[in-house]
Amino acid sequence: MAYTHLTPEERHYIETRHKLKDSTVTIASALGRSQSTISRELSRNRGQRGYRHKQAQGKARQRHADKHKAVKMTPALVNNIDELLEQQWSPEQISGRLKQEGKATVCHETIYQYVLNDKHAGGKLYLNLRRHTKKYRKRYGSSTGSLKGIPNRVDIDERPDEANQRVRLGDWEADTMIGKGHQGALVTLDERKSKLRLAFPVANKAAEAVTGSIITLLDGFKEWVHTVTFDNGKEFAKHEQVAQFLECKTYFAKPYHSWERGQNENANGLLRQYFPKAMSLSDVTSQQVLEAVHKLNNRPRKCLNFKTPYEVFRELSGLDAEKLVGYALIT
Repeated sequence: MAYTHLTPEERHYIETRHKLKDSTVTIASALGRSQSTISRELSRNRGQRGYRHKQAQGKARQRHADKHKAVKMTPALVNNIDELLEQQWSPEQISGRLKQEGKATVCHETIYQYVLNDKHAGGKLYLNLRRHTKKYRKRYGSSTGSLKGIPNRVDIDERPDEANQRVRLGDWEADTMIGKGHQGALVTLDERKSKLRLAFPVANKAAEAVTGSIITLLDGFKEWVHTVTFDNGKEFAKHEQVAQFLECKTYFAKPYHSWERGQNENANGLLRQYFPKAMSLSDVTSQQVLEAVHKLNNRPRKCLNFKTPYEVFRELSGLDAEKLVGYALIT
């Protein structure tokens, strides 16, 4: 597999987890990178005050500036980039997809610079980029307290290697996103191999509502549900009903080990672009959720060789996931 440079999002994650004393092995596993990549990044892009993601990104840009030939931003290329930015594609996704389709070879750093210049000129393209406002806080307290109220909980250590290694389609991660003031919530699901994202609005985190939403979302994908991995919230206490209906196995990550469901955690961050923490989710409609989910599933992903989750899921299963996602949310 060809090496790809770390993104600003990945450097932000590295800084956050490094400050929390996570090992390079843990960080690398969460990002799907090699340990040597993380160690090298922490070593060569640190400053006098330690590793800081903005400074590291600046150093990396300066280091690679001389390696990239100037690209002529023709009107056609600019229009193409503008259209993809308006769909909330990241510069890296745009660069990778254009190269894959043979349309243009333009570095993602060039696109970032184009967006920055547009902002300085009073443009609004930068508003389409994901911004990091999340502050991480260390979790304290007993890890056993979060296990109460979950009958017949099976630890993630028991999950089969096929799920751990992402060698098959049908292993999912689940969580909930809460609105401001605990008003409303979204149930979120992510398939580990294709990166397909599903989400459903619920009035609250009651186990009955969450369980029903999971079954609704996965019903059309029943053939492709082997495992579901949850966090330890009590809203997943009825996991056995999910397992029985979908004929799958259920597992739980260790308390406060969110990186064991790293894909779901990252996708929740992406979904926050449309439903930020400062927003109540009590009045969010299924149509709004559907539109956001479609945008995420229609974005090319670097880890998928710049194919979209919809495309990869269709290739591996033969199912039109886009139709199934829409059907679940509007019925």
